[in-house]
Amino acid sequence: MKKIAISIGDINGIGLEIALKSHKKISKLCKPIYFVDDEILSAASELLKIEIPRGFKNKNIKKYLSKDLQDSIKNKDSIINPAKITKESGEYSFISLKCALDSVIKKQNDALLTLPIHKKAWNLADRNYVGHTDFLSHYFNDDGIMMLGCEKMFVALFSDHIPLSKVASKISFKNLCNFFERFYKSFQFEKALVLGLNPHAGDGGVLGNEDKIINKAIEYTNKKLNKNIFFGAISPDIAFSKENRKKYKVFIAMYHDQGLIPLKALYFEESINITLGLPILRSSVDHGVAFDIAYKNKASTKSYLNALDFLINLRN
Repeated sequence: MKKIAISIGDINGIGLEIALKSHKKISKLCKPIYFVDDEILSAASELLKIEIPRGFKNKNIKKYLSKDLQDSIKNKDSIINPAKITKESGEYSFISLKCALDSVIKKQNDALLTLPIHKKAWNLADRNYVGHTDFLSHYFNDDGIMMLGCEKMFVALFSDHIPLSKVASKISFKNLCNFFERFYKSFQFEKALVLGLNPHAGDGGVLGNEDKIINKAIEYTNKKLNKNIFFGAISPDIAFSKENRKKYKVFIAMYHDQGLIPLKALYFEESINITLGLPILRSSVDHGVAFDIAYKNKASTKSYLNALDFLINLRN
């Protein structure tokens, strides 16, 4: 069975609940190791009234934490603050991720599964990355490709966590060709529908010229690959129509909300988040810390189980 390193996410959110509730099921599919300290695990178990499952193998990480946080962990009644954005939870989730990642890089584990973090908590802890993909891209000095979805529909993002005002400036022939080719090499698919940037995909230049660049990049990449893989650019407002979803399972959006609003409207509970194009394989739940239900035993495990299934079956 494959060995999966699991970063525990923000300890004030639903990550620990998901890990505890799912362990019995996933331990039949892989060998999971959770990067979380005994004290935090025990505190979460008490708050959730969920016993720590038999065979729940965890890796203590407190020696990598700041002195203040190490001291806080000694008093387990104060370390978890359900539904609170704290500097401490930001530091802890980041170190959990870093330790889990290191174990994959060292070949101690086969792949990385991440539970949700809170970006503001990272910021408070002076970890100034806008999420997992951004950190991984900086770590490997290469752009990770963010893709989200499920078996019914996957959406890859040409640009992800950047302000909308900066998207148009990233659209260049070189950037697009590089993205298309890297994406094709990172993920198995037969064809993908590419969304334009502007309404009506620019209407031939009436509403913007970026879509002409997208079309040229599609044509060039298909010729280079010697097969028709990429289609479009299609008007974004009809890209996810029922008819198009019958023809395509893979879509490429030019920016974050353009692709993720329809995906989450259709498949929110079962979608996962995947980072492609890097030396390691990483998947994650496609939801946040869910502070509104933190430590209330209401968290769904569906996205988590789907993320694990992706890693086990190695779709890249």
